[in-house]
Amino acid sequence: MPDTSRIKHTSLASKVMSSSQAAELIHDGMVVGASGFTRSGDSKAVLAALAEKAEYEHTRITLMTGASLGQGTDGALATAGAIAVRLPFQSDPVMRTIINEGGLSYIDENLSETAAHIRNGFLPPVDIAIIEAAYIEADGSIVPTTSVGNSAIFVQQARQVIVEINEAVPTGIRGIHDVYLPEDPTGRAILPITEVWQRIGQDVISCDPEKIVSIVFTNQKDSPAETAADNAAATAIARHLLHFFENEIAAGRLTRSLRPIQAGIGKIADAVLSGLAQGDFEHLTMYSEVLQDSTCRLIDSGKMDFASGSSMTLSEGCYRRVFADFEHYRHKILLRPQDITNAAEVIQRLGIIAINTALECDIYGNVNSSHIVGSHIVNGIGGSADFAQNSYLSIFVTESITKGGKISRIVPMVTHVDHSEHDVDVIVTEQGLADLRGLSPRQKAQAILSRCVHPDYQAELNSYFERACLRGGHTPHLLEEAFQLHTNLAGTGSMKTPIPESI
Repeated sequence: MPDTSRIKHTSLASKVMSSSQAAELIHDGMVVGASGFTRSGDSKAVLAALAEKAEYEHTRITLMTGASLGQGTDGALATAGAIAVRLPFQSDPVMRTIINEGGLSYIDENLSETAAHIRNGFLPPVDIAIIEAAYIEADGSIVPTTSVGNSAIFVQQARQVIVEINEAVPTGIRGIHDVYLPEDPTGRAILPITEVWQRIGQDVISCDPEKIVSIVFTNQKDSPAETAADNAAATAIARHLLHFFENEIAAGRLTRSLRPIQAGIGKIADAVLSGLAQGDFEHLTMYSEVLQDSTCRLIDSGKMDFASGSSMTLSEGCYRRVFADFEHYRHKILLRPQDITNAAEVIQRLGIIAINTALECDIYGNVNSSHIVGSHIVNGIGGSADFAQNSYLSIFVTESITKGGKISRIVPMVTHVDHSEHDVDVIVTEQGLADLRGLSPRQKAQAILSRCVHPDYQAELNSYFERACLRGGHTPHLLEEAFQLHTNLAGTGSMKTPIPESI
């Protein structure tokens, strides 16, 4: 039986129903805003029921979330044909394939922008919000679970709200959230965050109880984050980055506390953060989007004092450990809406060190973080540009090669630009680190070519650059050859230039 004591507003108890009954409230053409950020705090039941409904009844919606969903939900919805438009981020392999085949429209946008686009009327109004909660307060306010994301703006703007109360999340989670909704742009006040631990909002999402049309009970943990296996490349990248930080400390540009850290989701970024536990650092802080296993390890090691993000995306083991001793973490973490975690104003004020992952980088420092060979979306830009454009230090990490050496991550020209060279300060591969600050384009190319390229591609990339320089230009290129590595990949399955057969 559901624990109706989690519904403090007693008159709402009559709204309890099954997930399939709740899904019947969602009609063709509706705009749905659902909680969830990097597979945490997401809808576990109603969206899954909607996918089942769409199998036999034509129902196509616009689905907005904070970021990616777990439980295979995006894939199930896409397969059922239930999604007409999806934004602002997804990471499901099934949905990715359908997007790239043109089966649904995907709006890939900076994660800081969705709330403002809704508020300003750039996106269609939200019909129904689906929000995961630990419980509902007596005034109708919603206590979020493991993410905040865009949940607050969805609740504020939606005509109706469906609440999924997840009994797998302890009610004691209340208190780790800081929910703040900015005002409209005209005359907007500053966001008064000057320290990562500073609260500016409330620990619940305000909600008019009249809006709540359905309450569905679930008992399911978040989809676990993938754990990083031992990875020699990631370890080497971490070592280069730690050495760079040591040099910055010696130069007086950083202290042993560094500056607040942001790290993108992924195994390499997680490994780099874990490497900080091995360095001579103290009183570290984080102002990021996602709090990962490495965040908890840094807190456990005593290296990190406080971490602010929009979600907790943890492996199964780490999730279990955190909630078994939640009081240990309660006063060291804070979850906020993503338009606050990713606000340019706050990122600049705090002086963030941003560490994000690249799919490919070119010899001048431009970064592609979202598209394979310029056309096929992987996941999306996420919040990396929010931080890259506004941080104290913008760092991108990647392995120098992938697919057993068939693909070089360093190329003459990236096939899709998510981050221009103007927003990239440092590029790190397992081969080395290129500090691009204060360099001209040709100097940047020399630094990247000498420090970041895999030996298998060194000669070819050096030849390209040298011959381009002979042709001239501020940023020298040979346009007829700029994508030769990608052409090789399309033709032979490897970027390496085929060796001509001897006659």
